[in-house]
Amino acid sequence: MYEWIKALHVIAVISWMAGMLYLPRLFVYHAGVAAGSPQSETFKTMEWRLLKFIVNPAMMVTWFAGLYLAWAGNWHTAHWFQLKFLLVIVMSAVHGYFVGRVRAFSEDRNTKSQKFYRIINEVPTILMIAIVILVIVKPF
Repeated sequence: MYEWIKALHVIAVISWMAGMLYLPRLFVYHAGVAAGSPQSETFKTMEWRLLKFIVNPAMMVTWFAGLYLAWAGNWHTAHWFQLKFLLVIVMSAVHGYFVGRVRAFSEDRNTKSQKFYRIINEVPTILMIAIVILVIVKPF
């Protein structure tokens, strides 16, 4: 069963990361159009659907499967895992921030620039790279 849960976990992580990389890219484009415009309304729909149907469910499956794997594999005492776990918590906080941005856009109260979203778009990428290295290399 462990290997099947691991496969589910990897699929969920890929889905979560796809959304976490695409959502701020949508924010970049959304920030460049006038509030209330037809383009803005299209971005609102895209952001909401991406979050509700892909990003949120993928994050939940990632967490549930990951917690099972950590428990079943007795990884909780490994230092590489403890750092990875911390980075996943940070990724979840970034996810929460993105949820807030979707809400702000949906209420036409975005105050951030396209440049801000271009920069914040790199945060999930950096976290993902660090997490993958910790899981594969297990440096400590």
